[in-house]
Amino acid sequence: MRLGLFSMPLHPPERPIADTYDDDMETFQLAEELGYDEIWIGEHFTSTWENIPSPDLFIADAAARTKRVKFGTGVVLMPFHNPLMVALRLAQLDHQTRGRLIVGVGSGGLLMDKKSFGIDPSPEQAGRLTWEGIELLTRFWQGEPVQFEGEFFKADVGPPREDISSGYLMKPYQLPHPPIALAGVSRGSYGLGRAGENGWLPLSTNFLPPADLAGHWASYAAGCARANRPADRGVWRIGRDVHVADTTELARKQVRDGAHGAAYSRYMLPLVGSGRGLAPFKIDEGMTDADVTIDYLMDNVWIVGSPTDVAAKLRALQSQTGGFGTLLQVAIDWAPDKAIWHRSMELLAKQVLPRVS
Repeated sequence: MRLGLFSMPLHPPERPIADTYDDDMETFQLAEELGYDEIWIGEHFTSTWENIPSPDLFIADAAARTKRVKFGTGVVLMPFHNPLMVALRLAQLDHQTRGRLIVGVGSGGLLMDKKSFGIDPSPEQAGRLTWEGIELLTRFWQGEPVQFEGEFFKADVGPPREDISSGYLMKPYQLPHPPIALAGVSRGSYGLGRAGENGWLPLSTNFLPPADLAGHWASYAAGCARANRPADRGVWRIGRDVHVADTTELARKQVRDGAHGAAYSRYMLPLVGSGRGLAPFKIDEGMTDADVTIDYLMDNVWIVGSPTDVAAKLRALQSQTGGFGTLLQVAIDWAPDKAIWHRSMELLAKQVLPRVS
């Protein structure tokens, strides 16, 4: 099992934005030192907690401060973008990072983001738009002329004028293009089936209880089967809220009383609850939203404890899911208690991972 970070991010809005960015960069450099393999950066437009509207700009800075770790867009929200602009910016970023880029694409977006941009696609429309956008990305990345008219996008690029060296499409550093990834959020996740059909990487949300993750793999594997592709569990990324301390009692106290619990109590639970409710977190349909407490999450969804207990929980997660390749630890803003967060990362990398692997 490999380690990665998923930075939504989750920064308290009262903190200066520049300070939160500096803390993220410090965390990313530590992650590389500890042997983490990849870091995913979220994209949100109007959230004060998730304050990165341009993950590609952020990755460019982070990549300049690191040497080995890969970076993923987690995810580019295609309904808000022109695919040609996305293709060109990410091709450039792939060259700047010398191939350390993974391109996560999705159709989500906060309700207030959509309202601010003046768009309101249905879930079905957003899905079709995303598939069409990814199709155009891969065509643009071939560097050849593109004539396209779909349901949502039109393109008429090239042929280039050689006399003035204009009209060319930049190919990425990685050929034929960077790996493409798709995130699964809902139970079952139709989107992960499309990922399997197209050879894209599957990512599973940190929200769902472990028992529901097997459905994500079933959807992805079915998609692979439809396309006669082998289903490799090694490419499956699973996001989890993980916190490790020297003892389980201390770890639970830190989460309950500290930044992790606050981020969910103040932001994440109200945000998810304002939509269709907290059903994604629930292990029982009979639960009420009030039942989804920090202690419930620690007991049923998150992975919190001592190195010994966290290793046991990760082995159980491997068993429940049938196996996966990379654990994406959700990054939490612990300022001014950053030492707690960095200690958790260190214990996960140095004491937990060897026991699991």
